[in-house]
Amino acid sequence: MLYTTKEYTTTRLYMPTPRMSKSYAPDKYSLVGRLNKMEGQVRGIRRMVEEDRYCVDVLQQIASLRSAADAVAGILLEDHIRGCVAHGIRSGEGDAHIGEVMEVIRRYVRS
Repeated sequence: MLYTTKEYTTTRLYMPTPRMSKSYAPDKYSLVGRLNKMEGQVRGIRRMVEEDRYCVDVLQQIASLRSAADAVAGILLEDHIRGCVAHGIRSGEGDAHIGEVMEVIRRYVRS
């Protein structure tokens, strides 16, 4: 499969295979709904900027968007720990899974 943009052209052959997960399957409908709302918030923020709306009003909407993203991340993190990490521990690969989730948490906390 060929992917093309103005910046580059690459083939799927050179892209890493995405890892799959079912750990958030019970929350998938809720997550997609939350992401759809966030998408609408982003469009609203863009429209506010295009219309030269007051800075503080735009910043309040950005804070709301960040809060929504944090809620999605919290759900995904809990599902990952209860699913993938727990499975890794049971299968004897706990240290690798714990290390991976700790690195993600460290990156998330820094942002």
